[in-house]
Amino acid sequence: MSPFSFSDALLTWFDQHGRHDLPWQIVDDPYKVWVSEIMLQQTQVKTVLQYYDRFIQRFPTVHALGQARWDDVAPYWAGLGYYARARNLHKAAGIVSQKGVFPQTLAEWVELPGIGPSTGGALMSLGLRQYGVIMDGNVKRVLSRFFAIEDDLTKPVHERAMWQLAQQLCPVERNHDYTQAIMDLGATICTPKKPLCLYCPMQQHCKAFEQGLTLELPFKKPKKAVPIKHAKVLLIQAPDQSWLWQQRPHSGLWGGLWTLPIIENDLDFEHQIQQFKLKTQLKPVQISHSFTHFTWILETYIFSIAADEQEFIQTELGGEWITAQNASNLGIPTAMKKLISAVDL
Repeated sequence: MSPFSFSDALLTWFDQHGRHDLPWQIVDDPYKVWVSEIMLQQTQVKTVLQYYDRFIQRFPTVHALGQARWDDVAPYWAGLGYYARARNLHKAAGIVSQKGVFPQTLAEWVELPGIGPSTGGALMSLGLRQYGVIMDGNVKRVLSRFFAIEDDLTKPVHERAMWQLAQQLCPVERNHDYTQAIMDLGATICTPKKPLCLYCPMQQHCKAFEQGLTLELPFKKPKKAVPIKHAKVLLIQAPDQSWLWQQRPHSGLWGGLWTLPIIENDLDFEHQIQQFKLKTQLKPVQISHSFTHFTWILETYIFSIAADEQEFIQTELGGEWITAQNASNLGIPTAMKKLISAVDL
């Protein structure tokens, strides 16, 4: 009986049970793989599928994306979150478009904004069909469980050891299939919660399964309580039903997207209410929105103003008078979509 081969077992499973018909798999195009890889960072496939086709239809080539203005790109990412990904993708596409050729080595890929060793490895493997090794959350989970690795992978020394292990296992032949296979195994079988061990091709050789450690691995630090922050939102409505929207700075939270004016300081809020003589008869509308590191409680105050007040308020606060529908088309974060739904005007 031949000895067990991790890669052979994985590829045999992949041929029968893996995902072969994702939209970025059925075309031989590094650009489309690149877009999918950036969208898939911190985001599940089922969510990405809701955005990918529309993004590619609007920006079908790296040149189309690289030459586009950020204001044209933002609406096609709005709702996917982690907007720095989109800004880096846009910036990197501009660089590749200028050069006229895709990077051909891992070192060249990781020079681009927003691309680290794992994404670069995926682009070498899946995008260029050359040798590449990845280390995403799926790979860490599969390998941690298979080898019962209990180390804290956030520590560089343990992460380096995991990379070495991944490189040892990763085959040259059928490299792109192996890359997709290990991601698929982690996404569909060796899941974070309720893994389907009975269907796993690695089960008989998996040390975590053997030791009853499957749900304990990979190592997780105890979660800290997520801080709650509060802010006030100005919904200033003109007679034509337009609201005052501001475009946020291109760096930082929701960079480049449009939001209603958000005020985090109570004194600033009171000052602006007095400055613009804003009055409301409506109760504020509260929504909450969770980010990775904090939860934001946004309390929205609704004010109606006369047409002759619009210019002064716009001059002082900046922004544009836009209807809720048109603002959605420009690109607004999910929290603003929640707010529009919650406000009954």
